[in-house]
Amino acid sequence: MTVTGEAVPGPTRPLGVAVVGAGYWGPNLIRNFRSSTDWDLVAVCDLDVARAHTVLGTRSGVAVTASLDEVLARDDVDAIAIATPARTHQGVALAALRAGKHVLVEKPLADSVANGTAMVELARERGLVLMADHTYCYTPAVLKIRELVEAGELGDILFIDSVRINLGLVQPDVDVFWDLAPHDLSILDFVIPGGLEPTGVAAQGADPLGAGKSCVGYLSLPLVGGAMAHVHVNWLSPTKIRQMVISGTRRTLVWDDLNPQQRLSVYDRGVDLEHNSASAADRTASTISYRLGDTWAPALPEREALGSMVAEFAGSIREQRASRTDGEAGLRVLRVLEAAARSLGSDGALVSARPEQPRLEVAR
Repeated sequence: MTVTGEAVPGPTRPLGVAVVGAGYWGPNLIRNFRSSTDWDLVAVCDLDVARAHTVLGTRSGVAVTASLDEVLARDDVDAIAIATPARTHQGVALAALRAGKHVLVEKPLADSVANGTAMVELARERGLVLMADHTYCYTPAVLKIRELVEAGELGDILFIDSVRINLGLVQPDVDVFWDLAPHDLSILDFVIPGGLEPTGVAAQGADPLGAGKSCVGYLSLPLVGGAMAHVHVNWLSPTKIRQMVISGTRRTLVWDDLNPQQRLSVYDRGVDLEHNSASAADRTASTISYRLGDTWAPALPEREALGSMVAEFAGSIREQRASRTDGEAGLRVLRVLEAAARSLGSDGALVSARPEQPRLEVAR
C-alpha cells in the first residue's frame, strides 16, 4: 500500500506483513505480528526455508519463501519487517520501498549513516513509513522515564550514566559498540527532549582478548547545556548489568532493567550550589547544600514491548504519520556510532557527531 501526498483514510482491515529473516530476532517479530489484531502475517522470507518453517510450526498457513522478489510482488503485503544483518538492511529496505511497502527495520537502522540516509530519503519521497525497531523505547519503564522527563519531574538533566554489560557473544562482524550501544543510544534519543544530539563523541575501546575489535567500550557524550551522558558496554563481564541513572536538578531516576520488582526508583536527593555573589565563577562565594528527600517507585504495567511496537507501526501507517522511532531516530543513533568509530581511530579524541555527509544518489 503506497501512501501518496493526499490525505486518504488508512485501511481498517488488518494490514498484511511479511517478515524478512527468521534467525535470531525474526521469531520474536513473527510471534508478535501473529498475535496482533492490527496485522495479518502473510509471509516469511528466509534463505533457510527449513528454519522458517520450524519457526512457524507445522500447522501454519503462512507462506514461506527464499525469494524477496516474490514477497514484494504480493498485493496482500502492505509492509515488511527486516530482521537480517545490518549490512543487508539498506538493500532490502530500498527494494521494499520501491515496491510501495512500508518498512520496519531492526536496530541498527543500517550499517552506515549514508545508507540509512538513502533509506530515509526514499521513504519520504514515496510517502511511506520507515520505522526503526528500537524495542526498548516501547517498554513500560522507558515510556515512564520519557513521561517524567517531559513533565519536568527530574528538572534539567545534569548527567546520564548507562551500563550494559554481560558475558556476551563476541560478534564476527561488529564491535561491542555496534552490537550493544544502539540499545542505550536509542533510549537516550527517546527520553532526551529534542532527541540525541550530542555536541561531540569520545570513545575508548579495549580488545584484551585479541579479537581484532573492541570488546569493552566507553562512550562520552557531552550534551547541549553542559550535561554529560556516558555509556559503558562490555562483552566480557561475568555479571549482567542493565542500568541507567538520569540525574536532574530536581530528582534522580535509576532504572534497573533486571529488577522486575522495582525497575524504576526516583530519588528526591541531590546537590544544590547556591551562588552568594554576582560572579558565578567565584567559588568561594558559593554554598553547597544536600537534599535528602524521599524515594519512590512508579507503578508500571506489565506488557511486552514488541506488542506495543507492532501496534505503533500499524498506527503510523493508518494515521499517515511518523512513528515514535522513525528513520530520523535511527539516523541519530547511527551518527553517534560512526562518530565513535572515528574517535577510536583518533585515540579517543572528542569528534563531531554530525560531520558533512556526501549526498548519496540512489536510483528511485
